[in-house]
Amino acid sequence: MRCRLAGLGETDLRGVRLLDTVPPKSETRLKIDRMSNKTTSSQTSARLWSWLQAFGPLLALVVVTLGFAVADQVWGAGHFSELRNFRVVLVQAAPVAVAALGMTLIIISGGIDLSAGTASTLCATVLAISLSAERSAAEAVLLTLAAGAACGMINGLLIGLLRIPPFIVTLGTMTIFLGIAKRLAGGSTVFVERRLLPDWLSTLSSTMPPDWQGGFPRIATGVWLAIGIAILVSIVLRYTVFGRHLFALGSNESTARLCGVNILGTKVIVYVLGGLLIGIAGIYSFSLVKVASPIEGIGRELKYIAAVVIGGGSLSGGRGSVLGTLAGAAIMGVIASGCSQLEIQNSTQDIMIGVIIIAAVTLDQFRSRNQNN
Repeated sequence: MRCRLAGLGETDLRGVRLLDTVPPKSETRLKIDRMSNKTTSSQTSARLWSWLQAFGPLLALVVVTLGFAVADQVWGAGHFSELRNFRVVLVQAAPVAVAALGMTLIIISGGIDLSAGTASTLCATVLAISLSAERSAAEAVLLTLAAGAACGMINGLLIGLLRIPPFIVTLGTMTIFLGIAKRLAGGSTVFVERRLLPDWLSTLSSTMPPDWQGGFPRIATGVWLAIGIAILVSIVLRYTVFGRHLFALGSNESTARLCGVNILGTKVIVYVLGGLLIGIAGIYSFSLVKVASPIEGIGRELKYIAAVVIGGGSLSGGRGSVLGTLAGAAIMGVIASGCSQLEIQNSTQDIMIGVIIIAAVTLDQFRSRNQNN
């Protein structure tokens, strides 16, 4: 037996609904409230992840710096918080930051460069040999930058034309560049006479007293150069078509191709730009020690990649930031300085950086899964 209840549609005597006509107002309002709550929750989550991506590396830098400052006051000599140590940290972080900015461009485009370490020492070797041959400083710098750009072009062409994964290509060119540097150096360290060193090269990474100049901290010119390069890279990523192409290429290469992006040209250009910045990092490295040793670059690429990852860059491509990379390079500089002040072994320092890298990658994977869900 069936009957019709007002507002509920046709039902049987047991109250089982057979046909809905008009849903209750309370049920409709409940569904709307649930949808509204889900939307608000997703928006809040998106804002939180966006905030962490933008300012998380800076927050981590502050926490690490404060942690070492407190530890140095308790167990150390209290020199970590001095201006002199601050200057040293900036100088040591500058070459890593410059090379990591080039790595940022490459990683955003979905690539990787394992040859960056040996390429930087190859560039430093070219600079040392050029200065030893009594070439002008301008000519030596141009040859150094040309060497870096050539390394990047080789990587870009091999990856783009042969369509081999960047990991494999740059793993091979890593040893190739190392071998070329050894050949150029004659299998030994290249020394340059002091009289042949230009004055600007000595001031590029100088931390000599005084610490103050005209009421302001005396910062090495290399640090200001690194900041200028960071601004230029940020402008390229944010305001140019090439920057948008990099993000599109890293997000989805097939879609970028369908949208008209020149895949081969973009890959070659990004690796050439990365090579130029690696060449500049090679000049920094030479200015720190005034000698060039081809084997010094082995493993250096891990620092460059780590700075990008710690700064929020994704190894899967499509994401990265200049500010995050600078913060990542600074974090590694602070860790190195703090461990030195506290007389902590280098092995412990390596472990700390490794843990931070794993934590950064884990956070990135968690964010990606949360976004997909």
